[in-house]
Amino acid sequence: MPNSGGATPETPTDDLTPLLDAAVEALGGQTRPGQIAMAKAVAASLDDRVHLLVQAGTGTGKSLAYLVPALAHHKRVIVATATLALQRQLVAHDLPRLAAAITPLIKREPAFALLKGRNNYVCLNKVEGGAAEDPGQDVLFDPLAVGKLGAEVLRVREWVEETESGDRDDLSPGVSDRAWAQVSVSARECLGSKCQFFEDCFAEQAKELARSADVVVTNHALLAIAAMDGDVQVLPEHDAVIVDEAHELVNRVTSAATGELTKTAVERAHHRTDKFVKEATAANLAVATLDFTEALENTPEGRFQRGLPEELGMALVALRDASRSALTELSKNKGGDLDMDGARKQARAATEAVHQVAERVLEGAEQDVVWLERSEFKGIKNSTLKIAPLGIENLLRYKMFARTPVVLTSATLKLGGDFTGVAGSVGLHGTERVELDFKPELPEEIYDAAVKLLREGDSDGEEFLDTVQNLPQYWRALDVGSPFDYPKQGILYVARHLDPPGRDGIRDDQLDMLADLMDNAGGRTLGLFSSMRAAQTAAEKLRTKIDLPILCQGEDSLAELLRKFAEDPETCLFGTLSLWQGVNVPGASLQLVVIDRIPFPRPDDPVSAARTEAVGRSGGNGFMAVSASHAALLLAQGAGRLIRAIDDKGVVAVLDSRLATKPYGSFLRASMPAFWQTDDTERVLKSLRAIDAMAKTAEESLAEQN
Repeated sequence: MPNSGGATPETPTDDLTPLLDAAVEALGGQTRPGQIAMAKAVAASLDDRVHLLVQAGTGTGKSLAYLVPALAHHKRVIVATATLALQRQLVAHDLPRLAAAITPLIKREPAFALLKGRNNYVCLNKVEGGAAEDPGQDVLFDPLAVGKLGAEVLRVREWVEETESGDRDDLSPGVSDRAWAQVSVSARECLGSKCQFFEDCFAEQAKELARSADVVVTNHALLAIAAMDGDVQVLPEHDAVIVDEAHELVNRVTSAATGELTKTAVERAHHRTDKFVKEATAANLAVATLDFTEALENTPEGRFQRGLPEELGMALVALRDASRSALTELSKNKGGDLDMDGARKQARAATEAVHQVAERVLEGAEQDVVWLERSEFKGIKNSTLKIAPLGIENLLRYKMFARTPVVLTSATLKLGGDFTGVAGSVGLHGTERVELDFKPELPEEIYDAAVKLLREGDSDGEEFLDTVQNLPQYWRALDVGSPFDYPKQGILYVARHLDPPGRDGIRDDQLDMLADLMDNAGGRTLGLFSSMRAAQTAAEKLRTKIDLPILCQGEDSLAELLRKFAEDPETCLFGTLSLWQGVNVPGASLQLVVIDRIPFPRPDDPVSAARTEAVGRSGGNGFMAVSASHAALLLAQGAGRLIRAIDDKGVVAVLDSRLATKPYGSFLRASMPAFWQTDDTERVLKSLRAIDAMAKTAEESLAEQN
């Protein structure tokens, strides 16, 4: 990976055509009109400093369309993705080839780097025994002491001797989360420049590479952390941000901004802090920990709409106060022993995390949702107190969009045929602007000052912040389409004759319909279900009804299931959420996508319910803004699994009649690829038989040639 060159102001971006031609030749393939249009729009966005939303359908080559202008841009650009697979594709495959191809044209070698959160890199201090994790202090040196865990940690220690990156994702085969916790630290736990291994630190080396790169590839989570914590230089200084897989941004930022308290987390904080604080402080924290864990178990599950229950509230106050006292002493109590400093850092990090969540919950901000959630894993029941933002629009609006131009791109950004829903969800309010002279540059100090004044309760500060919030955030939008001819390549079939789905899981009539579809398709089926229970039930029952191999998510690793599915056209694969997005199986192995029901969020999901109510209170349609938009996005992603190549043909079958009969059905259908639509069952079965026959003829012809 090139790590020199840096961004320079001499880079020309006016004419991208030669750069695109060189890039396409380097990666193989051909230049597409949509790709050219997108690349020009991205370059204009970076130059004009105006936000841009680009919907680029499957097959457009959108990665190349934003990487070329990013590499040619005269300043540093952050590229954030939602998935590890795309990160790897960009850093290991696309960027090296693109950089080499355009270097002769831009007269410099553009540099790029990959940057992740600190806990994704192995910590040399912990590997060498500094501040080992509490469960099993000698696990790093005596693998027999804790069996499999110790063996995994020992393998990491051996890997450290050969790895150049220290990146967990480069360790193959991987290790458990518990084992990785023994050899990694969070940003809060890191000793920083005081660490004896600072010069060789893998995380610091990654940050240094990022500081000298033109393009820095990261993930949505780190982007969210950078937006939430302006005091920490999480990302290097940059001029623009490009967000790929942008349909995932709201969920990823919400997840990063969600805090939680569990019995394990609170007990860990007490255990780590005990030896660094006064006896009385440790005793207070011990009592507060015990009272809080008991209150958790005594509190009913669900969302707290009218404040915390009395017992839980009192316990949380005591926990907040005890953890605050402990933090005060931890800040004063410093020594020169690096191992003890590391342990003290861990204690402070754990206690600080507890204190921050406790204080946030007790503040009871109107813009937060608080609930108690219960789960069970391997027979062990867990209770978790959670707090999540009601919305993340303002966070993104003031911490990301106000500071740099941002490009959002995905195959699914238009919901119901319109960009405004997605734009509003990330804080870009108002009317879409296509041709603009305005440059959305307001000094960061304005926002920081306003937020500070508001937090201090100053009425003038609140008025000032309201003024700033009402300023427009202009943006452009572009749909570059897809090279695929969706009406000719695919059919959207809705089983209108079936009764709407109930709450009792998948019904026998739906399974009969699914069996007919699969049988006429000759297998070749990806079944997308709204729950794992539905997927497992369908797999179990259909294995006795039809003579086709059926795989189900959870029976093997996802990578292995996808490999088997792609290799055998007769094989069918059933699964839930992780199969709705990211599955890329072009060709005859996937010619039927079946969706059991419209994927609305669960009615008992606390955040979705709270957001729906908030939209209703403001006079909007909460169902359409939250539930229907959530379903539209997933339907678009799920249906997008069908056509992955120019010669693909097939059917997306939805076994939920509401898609055809309810008023919101047209909004949902408009969010999906523009397939030819029908509810004629016999016509669809006939089409599936014809597609299957063509596929078999092609397979036989290929076999004869070989």
